[in-house]
Amino acid sequence: MERLCWSRDLYVDAMAGVPPFSVDPLRLIYVQVAEHIAARIEAGELVGGQRMIPERDIAIEYGVAYNTVRKSMELLRERGLIVTMHGRGTYVVPEDQRPGSTS
Repeated sequence: MERLCWSRDLYVDAMAGVPPFSVDPLRLIYVQVAEHIAARIEAGELVGGQRMIPERDIAIEYGVAYNTVRKSMELLRERGLIVTMHGRGTYVVPEDQRPGSTS
């Protein structure tokens, strides 16, 4: 199966089944962005060890403010789905190293 990488344009892997991002005005946007990125990770669109694009570029892709993405990334870090290394970037945590993994 071909793995997709981050690009400047939002993409959806049809096989993964993650629908495009759309805002629900009744819910916090940063939570929605975090949930969408988490769904992409769980679906395999973003694989363990993969470096994510910069937060500013994610903000452009999702059409939200930079601070919104920063809060989303903090949620994902708290959930153990991503890790940020100062000066190196943000990476998807491999599935077997995530909290609650059985491996």
